[in-house]
Amino acid sequence: MKIKIVVHEAEEGGFWAEVPAIPGCASHGESMEELMQNLQEAIEGCLSIEVAAPEPGGVERMLELPA
Repeated sequence: MKIKIVVHEAEEGGFWAEVPAIPGCASHGESMEELMQNLQEAIEGCLSIEVAAPEPGGVERMLELPA
């Protein structure tokens, strides 16, 4: 899976990036290499949130899509 990011130069030096497809998912780093590593961890964290299971007897189902 490929995820698009937007990279910005930080005013205080280094870089920061955001992931438009995942609201609130962003990270920063002193170098581009550090930014990419930190952003990978941020994306994994944002996508690993726990979701409450649907109520028993309801019409909702929880499924997982392979990445």
